[in-house]
Amino acid sequence: MSGELSGPLTDFIRYLASEKRHSPRTCESYQRDLLRLAGWLARAEFSSWQQVTNHDLRRYVATLSGEGLSGRSIARHLSAIRRLYQFLLREKRASDNPALDIRAPKSARRLPRVADVDQLNYLLDGQPDDPLEVRDLCMLELMYSSGLRLAELANLNLDTVDLRSGEVRVLGKGNKERLLPVGRKAVAAVQAWLPIRAALANDGESALFVSQRGDRLSHRSIQARLSRWGVSRGADQKLHPHLLRHSFASHMLESSGDLRAVQELLGHADIATTQVYTHLDFQHLARVYDQSHPRARRDKYHGKPIDESS
Repeated sequence: MSGELSGPLTDFIRYLASEKRHSPRTCESYQRDLLRLAGWLARAEFSSWQQVTNHDLRRYVATLSGEGLSGRSIARHLSAIRRLYQFLLREKRASDNPALDIRAPKSARRLPRVADVDQLNYLLDGQPDDPLEVRDLCMLELMYSSGLRLAELANLNLDTVDLRSGEVRVLGKGNKERLLPVGRKAVAAVQAWLPIRAALANDGESALFVSQRGDRLSHRSIQARLSRWGVSRGADQKLHPHLLRHSFASHMLESSGDLRAVQELLGHADIATTQVYTHLDFQHLARVYDQSHPRARRDKYHGKPIDESS
């Protein structure tokens, strides 16, 4: 890859990290997607970003689609490319933004999976077998109680949870802080974990959730421990952080019908992001209808109305 491709890309990632204050994870995502494009350009014998046209990027999108990327993934790539060219224009290293009017192909909208209320209650009512499982149950309770993202849970510190008022302060996407209620069961779970944490944590460690080594628990470890809890308790689907967050949102919306409140609790900037849970709610209503309405019920073997006289 020529320096005319790699140099501006390196400068752009540095700009995202230093001036825009994006997280390391976000910067890595931008870099990964743009390196893929840069590699494609290098193989096509492009020597600079200035050479790239709208037609070239449309060919690149077709290549990504042919390689099996979803519309959502391609949209993410295009977003990164547009941001790169905005930076290059600002630095006077490009004369236009060739990605501006390119749209990703549409893909089927995937609805988030949620867990049944009764199954979640069963999983959360399980008794820990050892001190680390006390921690794991505490993480489960907090995620389901407050709808936390994985990163938000991992970044919790001792001083971000107020047990007296039943509140937790989290730093969400875009460094936006929000204050969330913590349910009674989650408060009790935190109270059970704190004495164990005190015995494990390294001196000066501020993290609420720590490993056996006494340092902050990593994202990967949290995912592995939640999955382990689900397997050991016989869950019928894989237990993971997003399942708990989606279940929190769906169950809250199903009970309250207050979409705006659920948006605030989840920390969604756009209510359209939250509206996916209205589709889940409708699916629930449709299942109840199909199972209950006398003119909707079907013989599961033949697809015929059930003969109530038999």
